[in-house]
Amino acid sequence: MKAIQYSRYGGPEVLDLVDLPAPVPAPDEALIAVRCASVIPGDWKVRAGHLQEMFPLDLPTTPGRDGAGIVVATGADCDWTVIGEELCFVTEHVEPGSYAEMVARPRGMTVPKPPDIDFAEATAIIHAGVCAWIGLIETAEITAGQNVLIHAGAGAIGGMAVQIAKSVGCHVSATCSAANTDYVRGLGADRVIAYDKDDFAEILTGQDIVFDLVGGDIHERSCRVLKKGGKIVWLIASPFKDVSTDYGVICKQALIHDSRDTLERVTEAVEKGILAPQVSRRMPMAQAADAHRILERGENSRGRIILEIRE
Repeated sequence: MKAIQYSRYGGPEVLDLVDLPAPVPAPDEALIAVRCASVIPGDWKVRAGHLQEMFPLDLPTTPGRDGAGIVVATGADCDWTVIGEELCFVTEHVEPGSYAEMVARPRGMTVPKPPDIDFAEATAIIHAGVCAWIGLIETAEITAGQNVLIHAGAGAIGGMAVQIAKSVGCHVSATCSAANTDYVRGLGADRVIAYDKDDFAEILTGQDIVFDLVGGDIHERSCRVLKKGGKIVWLIASPFKDVSTDYGVICKQALIHDSRDTLERVTEAVEKGILAPQVSRRMPMAQAADAHRILERGENSRGRIILEIRE
């Protein structure tokens, strides 16, 4: 099978398109012919060696955190799927990932693909949707009527977060670039603040929740706009000094997991029309290095970059 692989840490140039043996599914696993895989910020950070302590790797390895495809074989004891079923799946950073024509997955790391969207759209909802769900529903525990501020609202996770918060009945504010304000408003945000024109900390007050996908000095300014006792929940943030106690607010990290229950909640939200997939661009697997360069330069917004693994 064809796959993307790297044998050393480094820049995007370490990514090679190679031929590898197809994985053999364990007795309880399904072998999935991958149609699409998403490219997430963690992929390039792990590849560059920035997260070695968090995600120790056995090199060489294949990147990729999630994908979607079709079951083509099953292990001897695999009774939870059938050949031909369309599945979404997740992989861990510490194991061979989704930038490959074949992956073997157990039931707990898969979920049926929503029927009314294509493979690229299905892939775009998985990791991004799970991160937003964990951040807002499981960590922040948002409720109807709350004021919720979401930073990076035009990003893959931020865009999902805007939709989730709106569906719960929150009053949603979001930050993004001026070029993306109409896009984020279209996702359901009640108020959109262009960070390259205005300072949200001079506009907003009385927020119950801030979902921080940026970090750095955004943390302190976010604490300023929160009510006493409010929560700032962070994920994939640049380093920051936690000053939440100085403002009488709560700072919590959203800890990402791959629980099948959460995967099911996200795909159910898509099937009910609560969440709309956001695909920023589609690229062939051979252009994985170019996709990484786009992310590293901060040039991607409006959803996930999707690698098309198979036609």
